Amino acid sequence: MPAVRFFEVPERHREAARAWLERGAGIPGSTPVPAAAVVFVRDGEHGVETLLTHRTGSSSLGPVGFPGGPVEAHDDDPLDWAGPTPLEWTRRLGTDDVGRARRAVVAAARKAFEEVGVLLAGPDPMSTVESVEGAEWLRSREALALGDVSLADVLGRRRLVLRSDLLRPLAHWVSSDFVHRRHDVHYFTAVVPDGQTASLLGSRGTWCGWVDAARAVADPHGTWLGDLVGRPDTLGRPPAELLAPGSLVALESLAECSSAIAFLAKKRRIATLNPVLEEHGGRPVLRLDLG
Repeated sequence: MPAVRFFEVPERHREAARAWLERGAGIPGSTPVPAAAVVFVRDGEHGVETLLTHRTGSSSLGPVGFPGGPVEAHDDDPLDWAGPTPLEWTRRLGTDDVGRARRAVVAAARKAFEEVGVLLAGPDPMSTVESVEGAEWLRSREALALGDVSLADVLGRRRLVLRSDLLRPLAHWVSSDFVHRRHDVHYFTAVVPDGQTASLLGSRGTWCGWVDAARAVADPHGTWLGDLVGRPDTLGRPPAELLAPGSLVALESLAECSSAIAFLAKKRRIATLNPVLEEHGGRPVLRLDLG
């Protein structure tokens, strides 16, 4: 992999990027919002597949991405915990802040359940909930989305334990300074527990589906993924217009793996990746120094 990589600035951000290059360069950006996302993986007919969602709006994370979102204050609420402790997660995530590490893990599990109905929890540290379908579970997901309850409330009411051991650390990305609403995202990877089926919460998106990772990124100028999602802001658009750099790189990494198990088992050193906006060839691009 080259020591430096350039990412195209999506069309929706180019005006802001040019304005930043003209007037804002050198001025610190807004404080990034802590967030978490989960890259679910499985073996498909033609290779490794992952679960992607489509969101409306103008998120800096792009219209297409992995289940995830901002950390919330109630992610600090106490809950029953199994697997690596929050202190152990500080090492795994490359941070020295125990609270930050714990919140990232809880937020990842919360957003996975809220957005796509995958619950990384069980009645004890060795098992998982086999099904989260039905009206009662759906009400819990809607309540989470509205902020009326916390993940601790959902699990505590059913005497369930958060299975932090089902998550693996994947990457840590921070949005470039020029982006109006920046995110500081810890990416995790996991598999959907046996018996559970991913399903979109309608209030949190318009599409979700399992995608062949290799096909999605085979052609950097291709429109297969955007056409598959089939929404006005995705049709005819290449991957760089749809996905944040962190999500794009995760898809590329998946495409290189022979199996879901190989991807999950891969040892990774988590470093903070923060693309920098600069002008290259007369156009704004994001430069990432890979060391």
